[in-house]
Amino acid sequence: MFDFVRKHTKIMMGLMFLLIIPSFVLFGIDGYNRFREGGDVVATVGDDSISRAEWDANHKNEVDRLRAAMPNIDPKLLDSPSARYVTLERMVRERALAQASKDARLTTSDARLARDLQENPTIASLRKPDGSLDMERYRQLLGAQGMSPEMYEARLRNDIAVRQVELGITQTALAANTSADEALKAFFERREIQVANFKAQDFAAQVKPSDADIEAYYKANTTQFQAAEQAAVEYVVLDINAVRKSITLSEADVKSYYEQNAARLSGQEERRASHILITAAKTASQEERDKALAKAKELLQLVKQKPESFAEVARKNSQDPGSAANGGDLDFFARGAMVKPFEEAAFALKKGEISDVVTSDFGFHIIKVTDIKMPKQKSFDELRASLEDELKNQQARAKFAEAAEVFTNLVYEQSDSLKPVAQKLKLEIQTANNIGRVPAQGVAGALANPKLLAALFSPESVEQKRNTEAVEVGTSMLAAARISQYTAPRTLALDEVRPAVQYRLVAARSAELAKQAGAEKLAAWQAKPESASLAAAVTVSRNQSASLSPAVVDKALRADPAKLPLLLGVDLGDQGYAVVRVAKVVPRETPENVQKQERAQYAQTWNQAESQAYSKLLQQRFKTNIKEARPGL
Repeated sequence: MFDFVRKHTKIMMGLMFLLIIPSFVLFGIDGYNRFREGGDVVATVGDDSISRAEWDANHKNEVDRLRAAMPNIDPKLLDSPSARYVTLERMVRERALAQASKDARLTTSDARLARDLQENPTIASLRKPDGSLDMERYRQLLGAQGMSPEMYEARLRNDIAVRQVELGITQTALAANTSADEALKAFFERREIQVANFKAQDFAAQVKPSDADIEAYYKANTTQFQAAEQAAVEYVVLDINAVRKSITLSEADVKSYYEQNAARLSGQEERRASHILITAAKTASQEERDKALAKAKELLQLVKQKPESFAEVARKNSQDPGSAANGGDLDFFARGAMVKPFEEAAFALKKGEISDVVTSDFGFHIIKVTDIKMPKQKSFDELRASLEDELKNQQARAKFAEAAEVFTNLVYEQSDSLKPVAQKLKLEIQTANNIGRVPAQGVAGALANPKLLAALFSPESVEQKRNTEAVEVGTSMLAAARISQYTAPRTLALDEVRPAVQYRLVAARSAELAKQAGAEKLAAWQAKPESASLAAAVTVSRNQSASLSPAVVDKALRADPAKLPLLLGVDLGDQGYAVVRVAKVVPRETPENVQKQERAQYAQTWNQAESQAYSKLLQQRFKTNIKEARPGL
């Protein structure tokens, strides 16, 4: 074959041109790039499409957001197929709403955009003391998320326009009290019932299986007695701590960092102040605010003339219940502890000085600074440990991306061993036994990650014992693993599982006997209701089960009220059987305040239902197609 290629080089070159050039003409370079990036389409909304890469990126952002909000949440919940599918459904819904917004020609004015930006607490925190936005910090914040201000503001405009589409539905939904009361009455309906339980365990003593019975049950149910596949694995984890361990700091670097940050690390300046507050709510009338301001100015004149009387004036006139009794004393506080206008005024005064009237959301303040506590700058030796720790953390975060690229490349390029990447990045090769496709209960860390386990048990990893690709198993955390020894799934021999087989056979036959006994009693009691032997009556509803099986409660609540009292049988599966006597409907008395709360919840649920229905309508209108199968189907 290779001889033919060498002898007919020109022919092969011509053939390659014939094959490659037309494909570039037909599909374009972008098509090749998309193919190379693996951007297969997972859903379409009209002419718009969602690629797998977009889906992955969106889900990663969602996971990062949830981890930041709930640090203790189980990572397995966030990265499950169901959680990923929810993200895809949300993206499809958003694309459909965006298309509806575009078709309706909805736009966002500059004033509306500015108001949204002002109301964003994160962006509000970037404002300078004069109220203007710190554009440098604004760009840095967005840059960390891979966006420019223009990109972010364009996305925000689109989000506002999409919200207009949703609000057009949710704000016009109407849930009348009459229909709400009827629905709530049906949902919270209570019924008086009596139950006779025929528990499977009570019939277990009657079951005496023979060896032949056990063998027959085993042969008929071999799938219940499988030893799952298992593997002994090696794995390495790259995270910020691993990168941090590889960092060595020079004495000059640490001293330079000390000189730049000593003041910050030594502590904050603190001020002790007293104040006189005349309250005036923002919602108060102009007349009330003017009256409060006049009172504050009158008190200001008084304390300016006699500064030593400030505490006495505060005790008699301040409307701050927390400090008035103490002469207005607020004790020491640092920057960030008080509302902005109060803080700016207090930190602008010298010790003993009294401010002019300061306006805040609480009303009008007169402030006197009574003491100033300046932080004592700590020496280099005192701060050395914290300086080194902080500096290493900074450098580790900066170097992580570079280390992650090396990690990703090495585990792929030298896929027959994890030693090269471990040596290069000074990582520990960890081992574990009895690892399966599903994380074992109580397992944490990299081997609890479904993505890593899926890669570990892929055909290539199992058959060729190659490294997995680098898998993100947490925030700034990559892992790769390989199988060192693999045990295939197998059916356990009867001798290995005989006790388990016997237990399951007894349980199955006990349940059958319980159902048979229960059905016989039901028939007898239906013929002669007065002979029924049932437990004491209890009242149940959908939100009060009286510790009864959900199947029993559901069957009782589904019984036709016109036919009560009524005897019913309930199959409880492997738990046995129950006979239920539904006696009557029990009236429900609801206080007026509870009724209002329930109606509000009903209206909210109605709004959500209308929003979901409208979303489905839009998805039909724009011919939405989700190409990924829903998990579990």
